[in-house]
Amino acid sequence: MIGRTLWAIAEGYIPSTSVDPTDRAFVSHETACLLNAGDEDAEVEIMLYFADREPAGPYHCTVPARRTLHLRFNDLDNPEPVPRDTDYSSVIRSNRPIVVQHTRLDSRRAEIALLSTTAYADA
Repeated sequence: MIGRTLWAIAEGYIPSTSVDPTDRAFVSHETACLLNAGDEDAEVEIMLYFADREPAGPYHCTVPARRTLHLRFNDLDNPEPVPRDTDYSSVIRSNRPIVVQHTRLDSRRAEIALLSTTAYADA
């Protein structure tokens, strides 16, 4: 089985502006790409950590067996929306092994920037 149950993304930031806020494809965002290659659904919990306030979360989602979920942090709103223009880090826990990749689209300017990294996994 591939994957781990504990992941960390130390870098997080969602710009509050976008070159075209009416087109979802061009809205600045952070995404956790979650892969569940296993035969059972993965129940996932996400906690967010900040420099100057208490953590937010947990946020919950399910990644079905043998599926992927591209979870935009912009869409997380329960227990609270993820703040914009604020540095944060995230810890992702799953009851089943998953693989996590982090992606950001920064579209504050017409020259759109995209970055992607594999999250840190606890061995």
